Amino acid sequence: MRFLSFESQGHAKLGWIKDASSATFVDLGLLGLSLPTDLKTLIATPGAMAAAHAAAQQAPASAMVALASVRLLPLIPQPGKIVCMGLNYADHAKEGGNARPDYPSFFLRGATSMVGHQSPILRPKASTQLDYEAELAVIIGQRARHLTAANALSCVAGYSCFNDASIRDYQRKANQWTIGKNFDGTGPFGPWMVTPDELPPGCEGLRIQSRLNGKVMQDANTKDFLWNVVESLRIITECMTLEPGDVIITGTPAGVGYARTPPVWMAPGDVCEIEIEGIGTLSNPIIDEQ
Repeated sequence: MRFLSFESQGHAKLGWIKDASSATFVDLGLLGLSLPTDLKTLIATPGAMAAAHAAAQQAPASAMVALASVRLLPLIPQPGKIVCMGLNYADHAKEGGNARPDYPSFFLRGATSMVGHQSPILRPKASTQLDYEAELAVIIGQRARHLTAANALSCVAGYSCFNDASIRDYQRKANQWTIGKNFDGTGPFGPWMVTPDELPPGCEGLRIQSRLNGKVMQDANTKDFLWNVVESLRIITECMTLEPGDVIITGTPAGVGYARTPPVWMAPGDVCEIEIEGIGTLSNPIIDEQ
């Protein structure tokens, strides 16, 4: 199952799309059913995703919408929390001059930092050091605390792509990375959520890439996580309760712009793509903040 969030006539709405190659999707709000109208509520409502999926497969032509005709929103426009992991690939830690960590780094992102598929990433007025980071996003579907290796994946509603675009000079102004990771319009999230039944357990063994203007910049595999999805969820829920609609961003592999000689920064006119095998491609142009 694949679900997306989009805007129509100024309102946030919910859609279902057959697969990554589809040019159209089903506007679930046009099916005349009593379904939740946003993805966060849909995944939190027992049986709602299955009901939406079944109804969408029988949708009339009048409920079909051209993907290119709407603005896609960040997959979960208002998540309760976005928990991001740093240094979760050994090669990325090494390229940044860091030792292989014994414990993951964590920081939080805010909702105003996010944008949807095809919406522009904003290069801020304050800096030109705008970097890309290809990452797997994990969307939480059930309230969870003190997860174990045996039950961690039971709380996952689905997976998506995330570009943890970072303002590197601001990231290094303090010991905490939060300020460099939360500039408005720097966190593309989408294009849709894919449910776990369509992917390997924990998204293990999937190719992940970033491309800048068509050139491959990062090319790795989720099997190279230092802490895979199961371990990440176990560690996070030692500390906090995860709730439906929360998002876990799982870290980026080697190949980021700041580690190159000379450094590569995203600039207006560029297009950055994040592709994860089995999920799809998240694409965003870069423009200057106005």
